[in-house]
Amino acid sequence: MIHRPVLPGATIGVLGSGQLGRMFALAAKRLGYRVHVYSPESDSPAGQVADVEIAAEYDDLEAIRAFVRRVDVVTFEFENVPAATAEAAAEFAPVRPSGLVLHVAQQRAREKGFLADKGFPVTPFAWIREESDLEAGFDLVGAPAVLKIASFGYDGKGQAKVHSTGEAVAVWERMGRAEAVLERHVPFEREVSTIVGRGLEGWVVSYPLIENTHARHILDTSTMPADVSPKIERRAAEIARGVVETLDVVGVLCVEFFLTAGGELLINELAPRPHNSGHLTIDASVTCQFEQQLRAVCGLPPGSTELLRPAAMANLLGDLWEEGEPDWAAACLLPGVNLHLYGKAHPRPGRKMGHLTALASTPEKARETVLRARAAL
Repeated sequence: MIHRPVLPGATIGVLGSGQLGRMFALAAKRLGYRVHVYSPESDSPAGQVADVEIAAEYDDLEAIRAFVRRVDVVTFEFENVPAATAEAAAEFAPVRPSGLVLHVAQQRAREKGFLADKGFPVTPFAWIREESDLEAGFDLVGAPAVLKIASFGYDGKGQAKVHSTGEAVAVWERMGRAEAVLERHVPFEREVSTIVGRGLEGWVVSYPLIENTHARHILDTSTMPADVSPKIERRAAEIARGVVETLDVVGVLCVEFFLTAGGELLINELAPRPHNSGHLTIDASVTCQFEQQLRAVCGLPPGSTELLRPAAMANLLGDLWEEGEPDWAAACLLPGVNLHLYGKAHPRPGRKMGHLTALASTPEKARETVLRARAAL
């Protein structure tokens, strides 16, 4: 089917107004689009750079309908938008990716079930709805295991490693007995991610595989390209392509993988939007992940995913402000380093306030440089 593209000069509506929305809005405005953002927050990271910022609750469907009447296409900056909100938005403008994609990706048990049913490689898991499921789950996945809340968990929140049914019951009680997933604990070698874009006409493009490290369950550094074999690189792109085509995604999606010592890729989770690990594409790629999202949802041709130079990214958390304002000049003195701050007024421990990106001749040098830059703060 041929779709009429949404061309520069049109207005993009974004549900969500955090740093992902901010970087998307900057990419869209560079191409001549107008951007309206909607979230419960005011003076938000995205709202500071958008043309219009609407502060209202996601369950205020009349406010959603009024917002969407003023835009040409709607996209998301995070996946936890209620299904009813996506449905109300779709009454007046195309919503990309669709509410169905959000429905699958915003709940871990549905996501794992979808992937397993379609034959994608995932860790063995059990869906936990009641206490008796925990004992049956351990019989299925073995110990140790990881218990994860099914909805609204991110950055390691709502998950814990457990070694027995009794321990799992106690953790599940602390989670409020909410629906959860019990997964086999995988002794993986490293974590990697693929950012993949898919357009209205069905084109699919992947970025080079990204290698990630975490601290306190929060993404700490990302390096591109990852230190993997061409075979693993091709396999990751193949799996990612299969996922976006099977889900009929229009937009950008991140596939997070565990890579085992034996070279097996297992999907950890999906994010149907640009992803923290892909922020380095802003400085390191011909087309960044945010412009790729724009191109996809507007029906434009894909942008090149070519890597200009090896790159590494380091997150800047609110902890850096504990002794006062960080020394931004010290970090910016290092050649090849770029600073990105998100406009958040109130730093707190664990809150993502910005990131640094370093470009260098090799991934190792880029990572070394970005860590030196962060240490200089």
